[in-house]
Amino acid sequence: MLHDRVLVRTDIPEGERRSSGGIVIPATAAVGRRLNWAEVVAVGQNVRTVEPGDRVLYDPEDRAEVEVRGVAYVLMRERDLHAVAAERLQGSEDSTGLYL
Repeated sequence: MLHDRVLVRTDIPEGERRSSGGIVIPATAAVGRRLNWAEVVAVGQNVRTVEPGDRVLYDPEDRAEVEVRGVAYVLMRERDLHAVAAERLQGSEDSTGLYL
């Protein structure tokens, strides 16, 4: 990875999904602008806030997809991340583990 790039693997597969109540939502259903969670796989040498293994929140409309060995990943700049969730950020009792 070069510069400030972050390579992530998405948590949610494309297509149908289920709500928390068990209702099936078809892939063609129109939804408002939603952010997605993903796991960081690799980072460039200038990335300062995330490490491989962290979970990040990003906008799925601002993404560049790449396929490596048959697995689809999303490539983005560090500045395009909206939040970071990591175990290492839970330093105190009142911490949520989120870095916004």
